[in-house]
Amino acid sequence: MRGMVHRKQAPPDQTNAENYYFIKQMQNKTAMVVMLDDGTELHGWVEWYDRNCIKLNRTEGPNLMIYKHAIRYMFKEEELRQRRRRPRE
Repeated sequence: MRGMVHRKQAPPDQTNAENYYFIKQMQNKTAMVVMLDDGTELHGWVEWYDRNCIKLNRTEGPNLMIYKHAIRYMFKEEELRQRRRRPRE
């Protein structure tokens, strides 16, 4: 056993983390900020998602279907409000 090399097992292809995150935000109708690759900032909540896109419902403007490859990042809108309230150190 001494000469045997034990390789780490490769991580699973599917962690389901994305599914869990989207389902939680959809159930709560969490207000989200979606930043696109071109710098556009969109506000709304995710109604549904699939492997390639999300549907973002908005109160100010039409609902949008957004391809995931066009999304730079997204986060909860409450995090934006908290950041604005916090005094600079």
